[in-house]
Order: sequence, then C-alpha cells, then structure tokens
Amino acid sequence: MDGQGQQGTARLRCLVTGASGYIGGRLVPDLLEAGHRVRCLARSPGKLRDHPWAPHVETVRGDVTDAASVAEAMDGIDVAYYLVHALGTGAHFEDTDRRAAEVFAAQAHAAGVGRIVYLGGLTPRGVPERSLSPHLRSRAEVGRIFLEAPVPATVLRAAVVIGSGSASFEMLRYLTERLPVMVTPSWVHTRTQPIAVRDVLRYLVGSATMPADVDRAFDIGGPDVLTYRDMMRRYAEVAGLRQRMIIPVPVLTPGLSSHWVGLVTPVPASIARPLTESLRHEVVCHEHDIARYVPDSPGRPLPFDTALALALRRVREAQVATRWSSASVPGAPSDPLPTDPDWAGGSLYRDERQRPVAASQQALWKVIESIGGDTGWYSFSLAWAVRGRLDRIVGGVGLRRGRRDAEHLRVGDSLDFWRVEEIEHGRLLRLRAEMRLPGLAWLEMRAETDAEGRTRYRQRALFHPRGLLGHAYWWAVSPFHALVFGGMARNIVRAAAKGASTPGRVPEVTP
Repeated sequence: MDGQGQQGTARLRCLVTGASGYIGGRLVPDLLEAGHRVRCLARSPGKLRDHPWAPHVETVRGDVTDAASVAEAMDGIDVAYYLVHALGTGAHFEDTDRRAAEVFAAQAHAAGVGRIVYLGGLTPRGVPERSLSPHLRSRAEVGRIFLEAPVPATVLRAAVVIGSGSASFEMLRYLTERLPVMVTPSWVHTRTQPIAVRDVLRYLVGSATMPADVDRAFDIGGPDVLTYRDMMRRYAEVAGLRQRMIIPVPVLTPGLSSHWVGLVTPVPASIARPLTESLRHEVVCHEHDIARYVPDSPGRPLPFDTALALALRRVREAQVATRWSSASVPGAPSDPLPTDPDWAGGSLYRDERQRPVAASQQALWKVIESIGGDTGWYSFSLAWAVRGRLDRIVGGVGLRRGRRDAEHLRVGDSLDFWRVEEIEHGRLLRLRAEMRLPGLAWLEMRAETDAEGRTRYRQRALFHPRGLLGHAYWWAVSPFHALVFGGMARNIVRAAAKGASTPGRVPEVTP
C-alpha cells in the first residue's frame, strides 16, 4: 500500500526516547510541527527543560532497561521512537542494548502501541555478522528484535549522517580543516552513502503514519556514493579551503585510527572508534523503498555538497540545535552534586572564593554564561590546555568539545570537559566534570546581590575522591588552585566590570 498510510495526518501520540541526544533533540520539534503530541522518556528529565520545545511536551522519568518505567511511558502511545544506543558504555554494551530493546518491544506490545520506529546503522551486504564491528552488530541485532516483535516496526538504516553538530560531520570537519596534509587509514577508500540530517528527520517523522501492514527495514541515504577521501576533498571545496593532500597508509587499524581522530578532532576515541570501524566495509543503500511511504520532493534527499553547506552555515551562524555531545559521554560520571553540606557519602573537598563586582548582576551573569569554548576559562590558559591534552591521552573528552552556542547554555549541554548540570539563569551555573578523574568534581559560579545591593561573584569547586588515589590527586593539585581558581575569580570579575563599560559584548581578559 503506497501513500501516507491509513492513519493519514491524524494527530498521533508519540513517545521519544533519547530526546537529550543529537537526533532525538531535533526530532521532537519536527513531530510537534507535524501536529503530533509528544512524550519524552528520560533518565534525567531536567536535561530537557531548557529546550525551546520543552513546554509543549510531556516528560517522564525512566530508563529503557526498566520495564516498569517503560510501561508507564507507553501508556496511551500510538508510535514509539527508539533512539537509544549504548555507545561505548563498557564491555557488555551489547547485552545492555539487547535487554533494552527486548524490554521496549515487550512493553510496546503490552500497551497496544501501533508502531515502533528505530534508527540504526546501515550494514554491508554479504559480510557475516560476526565480522561487523561490535557497534554495527549490536545495532543490527536491535533492529532484528523490533522486526521480530508483534508490534509493527520501521527500522531505518543510515550510514554517515551530515548535519551541524553530528559526530560524523565534526570528525570530517576537523580532520579536513586542521590537516592540509593527511596520513590516513586505508578506510578513506571505502565507499559510503552519507545522508543529510534533515532527510533522516523527514523519514523519521514520516514513519509515524506508515500503514499498519508495513513491518520492515529501509535503507536511507543521500544521492551521492562517496569514499571518505571524496568527502574530505568535497568538504575542502565547499568550505573554501585549499585542496588537501591525502596519503593513505595500511598500518592504521580501527583502534589506532580512533586515537588518531581523538587527537585531531573534538570527538573522543570512545565515540570515534565505532565511527571508524563502520568505515571498514562498504555501506551503500540497496533500495530506496522508503520513498513509497515518505515521498521525496524535488531535490530530496539532499546532495552531499548541499548538506555540507547547510551544516557549515548553521555552525558559522551559531544555530546548532543539538550536538553529538548533547548525550552523556560514555564513561563520564553521572552522579548529581551532593546537597548535604556534611555529605554522608565521604570526603568532599572544597575550594571557595568570592569577590565584589563593579558591575550589575546581569553583566556578571553574561560573563559566567559565556565561559569556555573560544572564550576560555579566564585563568592560566596553559594549565587548562595541558589538562585537556592529558585527558585526551588517557581516553577522555579533552577541551575540544567546545560549546553548542557561544552565548547561551542549557542543562545537559557539554562545555569542553564539563557538562551543565544545573543552571538558574541570571544566578547559578553548575558544571559537572567529564574529564578522567579519580573521583567526581563540580564547579559552581554564582552571580548574587548582597543585602546592600552590591553585586558579588561566588565560586565553588568541589571534589569527591575515590579511594586513596583520589585523596592524593586533590592534595597534589591543590597548590595550583590559587593560580587556577583564584585567577578565574579575579578575571571573571574584571571581565564583568569591563563588559559593563562596553555593553553588548563579552570582553577578552588576559590573565
């Protein structure tokens, strides 16, 4: 049956998992624009509250591996979107993926959900599943679980997704921009079929209204089949760069490649590895049957060069809605800040500082909210750079993630090797460390007005050590706190005062 399906343009009730991630965060507003009602399932609902679409959706707390919370989230749902992947979360991530998919399928069936929609990876034809990378193998297994379940499923399989903020785009962008001459792995000659994120979202939204008898997988891709070498050269042309010299060598394995990518780009090795592993085999679409149910308009799907140009424009105009780092980084701590001053969980080291500010609370907040990324951290830049480089060497995220937006932050945003855990606009910014540490760390910055109406800046660094190594780490770095944290407080206050005298910009401060 062709066309838009039996449900037509009915207002459907959609459940979206992974709404804090790259694709999920963009799918939600598109579903709302299509006239559907949306409920989001999130382990930390607070991460969604600052999205512009948050007031228009229902958010419930839960985890896809917890049957009870999934059952509650499925109640009254017509279409359930599964956009969750245990990307590099440990040695047993395939078991986690399998268990979560089985729970999701079972609860969808019990709740009478009409359709499951899943976005997975495009797998090579004729390659034994055991030869696939663990991540591609796991994604294929999740798709198979949904297709074998009683609930009709749409399994979309995509290769490289090109869009502002996507991990694939940022890997391509930084490799091409930073390396005029590249010694590259042999996989740069592997053919793949990239797709614009706008087309991925169009197919996801359109899948909601497929006929009830459609229960299958679809290959989705753009009109161009390219090698990674082609993509880098096309990127250089679209970005106005000089042509790059690319020298492939056979000795770089996927593991070595991921560390190489991790050193050159903001994408850490834990995420770069599955991306590079997926490039070992040719992945191109073998059918375009999705167009029977989600028709392509003229010029769609978008050509590769057009997708690149759109992504670059979004980056340059600072209009990146979500980034690959929107979701939590594998292996990063997720423990919330302990609120009890005499926390029973063990030692909690503190470095607290406060200073008067010759500016308004609003001017101070503007400086606080713009911290990190290209602005920097207002103290001892070399120390921050060295700490970021060391973090990359041991497999951490380092400083290169930058910011999603140059001026505004929201809960869940990545900020170099921190993540925004809490934000009270105009008053409080709390960051949780995602660097490799023998413990948990937070950095708080507050803009306040005292009883006499004067502006004050308050700063607090907290560290909860794990084991003897954690205690040793704190005491080893504490002699540098006056230089790093003291300098930060002084320069933030100075920047606020300077910004107040020059409204409309955040000043640069040289410590």
